[in-house]
Amino acid sequence: MNRQTFQAFGQILLTLLVTPVPVVLTGKVLVFPVDGSHWVNMNILVEALHAKGHNITVIRTSDSWYIKEFSPHYTSLTLDSPGGFDEEFIKEFASRLLNILRGGSMWARMKLEMEMWENISQMFKVESEMVVSLFEDQKLLQSLKESNYDLMLTDPVKFGGVILGHYLKLPIVYNVRWTLYNEAHFSIAPSPLSYVPLPMLELSDRMHFSERVKNVLMYVVAQTQVALMIAPTYNALCHRFLGPGESFENVIQNADLWLHRVDFIFEFPRPTMPNIVYIGGFQCKPSKPLPQDLKDFVQSSGDHGVIVMSLGTLVGQLPDDVAEAVAEAFAELPQKVIWRYKGRRPSALGNNTLVMEWIPQNDLLGHPKTRAFVAHGGTNGVQEAIYHGVPIIGFGLIFDQPDNLSKMRVKGVAKTVDFGTVDKNSFLETVKEVLYEPSYRENMQRLSRLHRDVPVKPLDNAIFWIEFVMRHKGAAHLRTESYKMPWYSYHSVDVILFLLFAVMLITLTTYAFIRYLCCRILKKKKKLE
Repeated sequence: MNRQTFQAFGQILLTLLVTPVPVVLTGKVLVFPVDGSHWVNMNILVEALHAKGHNITVIRTSDSWYIKEFSPHYTSLTLDSPGGFDEEFIKEFASRLLNILRGGSMWARMKLEMEMWENISQMFKVESEMVVSLFEDQKLLQSLKESNYDLMLTDPVKFGGVILGHYLKLPIVYNVRWTLYNEAHFSIAPSPLSYVPLPMLELSDRMHFSERVKNVLMYVVAQTQVALMIAPTYNALCHRFLGPGESFENVIQNADLWLHRVDFIFEFPRPTMPNIVYIGGFQCKPSKPLPQDLKDFVQSSGDHGVIVMSLGTLVGQLPDDVAEAVAEAFAELPQKVIWRYKGRRPSALGNNTLVMEWIPQNDLLGHPKTRAFVAHGGTNGVQEAIYHGVPIIGFGLIFDQPDNLSKMRVKGVAKTVDFGTVDKNSFLETVKEVLYEPSYRENMQRLSRLHRDVPVKPLDNAIFWIEFVMRHKGAAHLRTESYKMPWYSYHSVDVILFLLFAVMLITLTTYAFIRYLCCRILKKKKKLE
């Protein structure tokens, strides 16, 4: 080893010695996920934690749909009771909602809302029964206590993981977009209704007066629904298993860290909190080469390119008239189409359309020949479209999908079709506008550049903060204690009333004093006269 090499080696060694490196200890993580598409992104975190050497235990219910019992990345623990999120129930629920939505009338919209609440209430009922069964299994609870887990990772759109983590007194990290009763920000962060739109209303952060009125009124309606339909069930569970001083809202707000599955490329700017970490697009990754048959089909599109269509995990098929209209519209386009579809093969399919039961969606969206993405508007699909810079034609079917697409419309990267009235001509016109109006693609590619221009990849950021909570046994220094305040203190109602009383007291005292002086002066005047 010559002198220069030795000096260089010494400099590298010195740099390594003086550079602070966080101590990463492998730990034991208890995961209580939500099934369906929520598990798709939770599993990404599970696999990443496993790759870092952590020991993962996943709690699944007897009716688990996506969550497999056996995996090389985790050990599963299957509860005897169902969790209310089984495949048959969810798909039947989605199918009924689509048929109602296809009605297109105002009554159909109202019926849709009633149907959603009826089925969601049924899911709440099944889940509460599961929680009771879990907590009555003393042998299981004792086993979980003795396992000495370092952290609970859960999704608060269901309550089982939240209440169990609280009971076991574990640091809790959420993989979150929604809580049990609202979009996650509304549970923890200040949310001024003047410019923070309530989810599902398809409003932007620039609301005119009537929209702000609508926003406030619907917030009151939503809070009333929570108070009447959700709070009694879950507060009863908290009182029974955690103690009489606990409420489900406080328990949800008590998490150490919120890994939020959006970022401000997707979300409108709004107030946030120190323990919210934004990991939007953490499931996205560079595309891989396509299988040979798909590669040949895509290459055959020439300069026209390819349209990719997928309506997510819940919607395997469309009503026959809609499927025929879509197929007929696609047949008139010069582009090639790859359509993920499990329903009856439409008779109007053109030679340019390839129908498949499964597609490598990420790899297709990342292909340079992909020109547009026809989607339902789920968060995962929207984030993948942003990552790869592909504009969206959106159906906006159920749940949060219309609102997600509304955000994309405002940013000029998507156009939606009305599922209730869509036909061949309206669908074809929408697709052509997104394909041939350059602004859609230009705007989406700008969002893609912004999304990717970050110092740390979202998945790496998520894993860092999970390990941070494990290293420090929580993150109480980031968590506000405001949720423990009564509502009148949080909104300073007591302070306002006190100040009003003080002002009134000073005003009345001053008035009385001045009146007293005036009376004395008048009396003296009379005496002198």
